[in-house]
Amino acid sequence: MELYTFAKENGKFITNFSSNFMMSRIIQTDKTTHIGCMYLEENGVIGYHQAVVPQLLLVVSGEGYVRGEKEESIKVQSGDAVFWRKEEWHETKTDVGLTAIVIESEALNPSAFMALKKMKSLSKTKKE
Repeated sequence: MELYTFAKENGKFITNFSSNFMMSRIIQTDKTTHIGCMYLEENGVIGYHQAVVPQLLLVVSGEGYVRGEKEESIKVQSGDAVFWRKEEWHETKTDVGLTAIVIESEALNPSAFMALKKMKSLSKTKKE
């Protein structure tokens, strides 16, 4: 599991075409890609399972905890991007609710666009 950031602070200010906004690049792919939005309510869970293809979870609101194959959970919040490789076991939980965009494709390379974020492990897996 790798943790990245697409927070505003890591973006680039765009002025083309009389624009004035920040843009955080996330991913580029030339293979079939599935993009969806997941809405986890309070105490929501995306159960522990293997990724069928490489998967990038972009937290856009709320906060929660993710884990890979280790039992240690990592706290995530808006602006965090979590990358799991194909066949990697993983899980996402939230106490307060979380909305995330998920991108799934055989051709994901998030390190080409986003900065790695230092992970802070919780001492034990977040309890249900």
